[in-house]
Amino acid sequence: MPADPNPEPAGQGRTITTLRSREVYRNPWMRVREDEILRSNGQRGIYGVVEKDDAAIILPIDEGRIWLVEQFRYTIQERALELPQGSWEMTIDSPEELARGELREELGLEAATMTWLGSLWIAYGFNRQKQHVYLATGLTHSERQPDPEEHDLAIHCIAVDDFEQRMLDGRVRDGCTLAAWGLYLLWKARERTAR
Repeated sequence: MPADPNPEPAGQGRTITTLRSREVYRNPWMRVREDEILRSNGQRGIYGVVEKDDAAIILPIDEGRIWLVEQFRYTIQERALELPQGSWEMTIDSPEELARGELREELGLEAATMTWLGSLWIAYGFNRQKQHVYLATGLTHSERQPDPEEHDLAIHCIAVDDFEQRMLDGRVRDGCTLAAWGLYLLWKARERTAR
């Protein structure tokens, strides 16, 4: 399993200081705050930050096929095809438990093995939300438990080659799905060379 040391990035370190912070909006899924900041060059400014609890994205792969979900995404006013993903709108102790829960809720699947591939920040230019990436294998069907927001969710199980083609031709455009697939390919290549 890869390590998640969260090292400090190389470079100058912190170059922005928060002077004041105020919450401007909250609902069950997110919080929005506006910070008054001071940059290291002496310039003042504001920074808007969306805060959301940790999420999980799952790559359910079995026998050369991958399970995807399709749903209407309000922000882009389109239906989107993507890997199952989500959060529970609360602090979580076990990202794997979250990933297993999302797999069950969205697809009605249980996984014999969950392999953590890494974590990523979702759109950290404005959003503070970490997403944990899991490979789910040894899949069996269970009862689906969708959230009310997932009323229009459609399930697709397609060949991995077809999935990759859909990413290449722009039918799959979700950034989290593309990033998770990249982590999976890196993990898979290292697993092969380790043998």
